[in-house]
Amino acid sequence: MNWKQPKVYAVKHKDEATRAASRFGGIFTALSDQVLSNGGVVYGCVLTDDFDAVYIRADNAEERNRMRGSKYIQSKLGNTFKNVKADLDARRSVLFSGTSCQVAGLKKYLGKEYDDLFCVDIVCHGVPSKKVWNAYLRWQEQKNHSKVAGVNFRNKREFGWRDHVETLYFENGKSTSSRVFKDLFYGHTVLRPSCYECPYKSVMHPGDITIADYWGIEKAAPEFDDNKGVSLVLVNSEAGEKAFEKVKERLIWKQTKLEDSLQPPLKAPFPKPENRNQFWSDFEKKSFEYVAKKYGGIGFKNDAKSFLRKIKRKIKKLVVKGGKRNTSTI
Repeated sequence: MNWKQPKVYAVKHKDEATRAASRFGGIFTALSDQVLSNGGVVYGCVLTDDFDAVYIRADNAEERNRMRGSKYIQSKLGNTFKNVKADLDARRSVLFSGTSCQVAGLKKYLGKEYDDLFCVDIVCHGVPSKKVWNAYLRWQEQKNHSKVAGVNFRNKREFGWRDHVETLYFENGKSTSSRVFKDLFYGHTVLRPSCYECPYKSVMHPGDITIADYWGIEKAAPEFDDNKGVSLVLVNSEAGEKAFEKVKERLIWKQTKLEDSLQPPLKAPFPKPENRNQFWSDFEKKSFEYVAKKYGGIGFKNDAKSFLRKIKRKIKKLVVKGGKRNTSTI
């Protein structure tokens, strides 16, 4: 039984390489390492070579590591629920990670409580259309005269944790960084219709632990704010509390106030945009270039903002040397 109000923590993994490879601050790796070390299995979403998001079962760290990082598209569950039940019936410990609706769906499918099941859900902004994602990839391939070979939905290493930039890598050796798909996503026109009525856009979640980016960390715990990623952790149940206690030695953590963590998806669903129908009409009838310019922010204004961000990043690199501030460069 989940609590009516979660306990809230700011969390960073002690291992910097783990944090750099993680979407948030590395909490998922810590929790799943604990399960794997005890002979359990982990279910989570990975990106395929065709850039689909699909669920896999992992019984080792190498396979689990494929689950790390962002995937801003709808995932395919396949036979995951059936396989989870088989593992649980075989008395295997299972960590299932996913969106709140996926966790709720799994629990409904199982039909009863399992002591060996531990669920981690994410604070979900919404699920964008795979159709739009595919069109975006084809558009980028045409622009760059090469097939996409790799995708980083949020290039944290190059642009930092705060700046949401997707980077595509091509077979011809080139790469491009963009905010077009990000802008479409945050414009909310590409979300599934059910996302506008999501019952989990609150602090009440079906997972034992809920994780997210800790937006607002500069106020809640400024000493954590280094632009490398901080996990927001909501402990929702006794099982979640026990699991968190077991992994604390791998983490740098601080309990914070619930009100400091209330980002928009923890308050209410995003309303259906007034221009959603027009977007889909344009998407079906016009070129993706047209859609990207009208809804994805490309053009002079976006290019100017991108240029200014690059200048700011270069200035910061000049100002900071070896972790010490060098005021002589300004």
